[in-house]
Amino acid sequence: MEVILIKDMEKLGYANDIVNVKPGYANNYLIPQGYAKAATAAAKKVLAENLKQRAHKDAKILADAQALAETIANIQLTITMKAEEGRLFGTVTANDLADALAAKEINVDRKNITVEAINTVGEYEAVAKLHRDVKATIKFSVVAE
Repeated sequence: MEVILIKDMEKLGYANDIVNVKPGYANNYLIPQGYAKAATAAAKKVLAENLKQRAHKDAKILADAQALAETIANIQLTITMKAEEGRLFGTVTANDLADALAAKEINVDRKNITVEAINTVGEYEAVAKLHRDVKATIKFSVVAE
C-alpha cells in the first residue's frame, strides 16, 4: 500500500515521501497515529503542487544547513567532566554536546546528535544530522574537572 509520510520516520522515509508499506502497518499504525496518509491520486497531485511551491524555500534551508555544518566542523569543543584517573563519573551525552554548542551560539537539537558512550578523557567525534542531506562532524575533547 502506498502512503505519503507526514512526518520523518526513521528507517522508513522523510516527510512528503511516498513509500510502500504493508496495508496493516499503514491502516493500524501510520495513518491513525498521524504519521502518514493514503497516497490517492488526488493526494499525489496536491503533494506535487506543494513540493513545487516549496522548492525555493527548501534550497535556502539546505544552504543554511551546509553553512552550519561548515561552522561546526571548524570549531573545537571542550567538555569538562568530573573524572578520576582518566575515567569519567558519568557519560558524555548528546545533551552535553548540545549545551556546549549552544554556549558557542550554535543551536542543534540534542535529538539530532549521535554520540557513542564516552567514559574516558580524550578526543572524540560525534555526528549531528542537520538536514536530510547534511551531516556535520562535531570534534570535541573531554577533560577532567
